[in-house]
Amino acid sequence: MRCSSNTTVSNLRSFSTNLADAKKVGVGQISLPADEQAAIDAVVQSLNDAADGVSSRTADNSKRIRDYLDTVRLVLIILVAALLLLVLLGLSKSKCIDFCMGDTCISMDEWALHPREHTAMDDILPCVDVATTNASLRRSREVTFQLVNVVNQVITNVSNADFPPMLKPLYYNQSGPLVPPLCNPYDPDLGSRSCTTGELGFDNVSRVRPHERIRDPTVTMIITDPTRTTILVQVWRSYVCQVTVANGSDICATVGRMTPKIYAQMMAAVNVSYGLYQYGRFLAGLADCTFVRQTFRSITLDHCPGLGRYSKQVFIGLAMASAAVMLSLVLWVIYARARWHRKRNKQLMARSYHEQLHLQEKYLLGTPSSGR
Repeated sequence: MRCSSNTTVSNLRSFSTNLADAKKVGVGQISLPADEQAAIDAVVQSLNDAADGVSSRTADNSKRIRDYLDTVRLVLIILVAALLLLVLLGLSKSKCIDFCMGDTCISMDEWALHPREHTAMDDILPCVDVATTNASLRRSREVTFQLVNVVNQVITNVSNADFPPMLKPLYYNQSGPLVPPLCNPYDPDLGSRSCTTGELGFDNVSRVRPHERIRDPTVTMIITDPTRTTILVQVWRSYVCQVTVANGSDICATVGRMTPKIYAQMMAAVNVSYGLYQYGRFLAGLADCTFVRQTFRSITLDHCPGLGRYSKQVFIGLAMASAAVMLSLVLWVIYARARWHRKRNKQLMARSYHEQLHLQEKYLLGTPSSGR
């Protein structure tokens, strides 16, 4: 449960970082609109608050559950140590624990199959606020749509255009085959969109780990966070030219449609938009509490059978110990009663013997006096 919560919190923070990085992304002079950047700040704050809330509540609940289990374990150890005196109490306590564990597993399974709001299960692993999740999902689609548009505007209006030399910095001696545009996964209304012929979809991207070097001296990647995976569109690398610097500007010295700087800026935009796109399914799962259902379902399938089996074994062991102690008590009572009877019989026999001696003495002493 704690692992699932940590994964969710980590994904929320990674998504908010991706979303915040979108504000820094720009290709050439084109970047996200100011109102879009302001909206990103609000969503990032909401995501961080949601992540903090899930992390805090889960940590508190996890501590309470662990404290309860530690208490139960201590109680069982004490009861086993004092088995001869408290075995019956231990038996009833074990049965209560068995019932509680069974009820918890059943409740988790029922909640996973038929999730309901405002139940005791909500306190164990809380869902993320639906409004925050939906707003984040919509904002991620908007930012992805805008970033892909930024990249495609540069490709269409700059890289694939043929400008006269006097129109610098739009002109940098670009030439050769046209650069294929990036497929936008969303329509303007943020609905899903299919790629058309000639577009590069996110399926065409390959992942380059931070420790891997790009073996291309003409390409300089801009990585805002060296600990994160960088996205590289391999197809576009063939459109990068080698440059020379003239009057402070990069000019293509070989055939190509993109300078290394433009290519790096486009990769940064693709990196962020691809990350936001990949988190779409994760956010959709948060909206309907899928991760909570999966966690509870995993607990009921993987842990509850063993938990029930072991609790039954503890109960059977205590029941056998209870029966053994009860039998010992019965035998001890029988033995004590028999011993008491033997002792009483001996006392009665000794008393009877002394009485007989006393009577004999009295008789012997009384016989001569009666003769005189």
